[in-house]
Amino acid sequence: MESPRKWYPSATEVDGWCRAVFRRAEGADVGGELLDPLPWSAVGGIRHARMRYVAFHSVALGTWYGIWQPCPSGRGPLLVHVPGYAAEMSAHPELTADGYNVLHVNPLGYVTPEGPDLSKRVDDAWPVLPDTVRTLGEGGYFDWLTQAAAATLWALRQDGVRGDGPAFFGTSQGGGGALLLGSILADEGVRAVAADVPYLTDFAWVYEHKSGAAYARITGPLQALAEDGPQRLAAGWKALGFVDTLSHAHRLSMPVLLTAGSVDTTCPPETIRALFERLPGTRAYVELGGQSHGYTVPFMTLTRAWMRLHV
Repeated sequence: MESPRKWYPSATEVDGWCRAVFRRAEGADVGGELLDPLPWSAVGGIRHARMRYVAFHSVALGTWYGIWQPCPSGRGPLLVHVPGYAAEMSAHPELTADGYNVLHVNPLGYVTPEGPDLSKRVDDAWPVLPDTVRTLGEGGYFDWLTQAAAATLWALRQDGVRGDGPAFFGTSQGGGGALLLGSILADEGVRAVAADVPYLTDFAWVYEHKSGAAYARITGPLQALAEDGPQRLAAGWKALGFVDTLSHAHRLSMPVLLTAGSVDTTCPPETIRALFERLPGTRAYVELGGQSHGYTVPFMTLTRAWMRLHV
């Protein structure tokens, strides 16, 4: 099989794409509406009084949500958490206790403070990756990343946020998204990235090996494009190349922590090692023996140490 990497964008094209996402986010005039305090619950973890759901509103980008978690000390750096493909909301009280402001951003309005917006699901799944292929990169992750970047810029403007650059972290799609946001906002002084079993990594490998969830989610849209002719198929692969973390390795010069599971068939360790080998700066790769896909137990401990070192 001929590798679809031949259709991937060049490094120069990736640089231009990142500038386009950033300019769109910067120019979107996003307002953050702090909603009522998070309700007390007998389940669901610790809440502190200043923690709020936040609704992001923009005429250009629409509405999406997050959780704003300011540090109790009143001033600290910004950490941004992005969700996995299930679009789960999550709070991080251990990180605010460490002295960070933490924003969890949940793009495209898939999940709201009231719960999932099931009207946005397609074939019982969130459509962001297939939409990236179907729209040839004009929708899907282009919109998802723009909203996440715009929310980050909003958070950087908040009182008590240290102005020397954000850091990003997440698991699965959140890990891949953290890496892509690190690339998009690299010129804004990104301090570090921590990516747990990162999805959106080496689409070409998983397609060639018929492995991983990425293969299942992109096969149908790619086949539909192939039926329209080779140029459409090439354009679909180029769209995927723009949101493949391997395409952004040259931009990820900040300290990057990667974890992988040795028996992860959703985000195979081969893909994550391929990214690690391309990273140009301070980097760490931790492969967890016997670990399948999901939020890994060591990741938050590793992330807290990584952020203490580099943020």
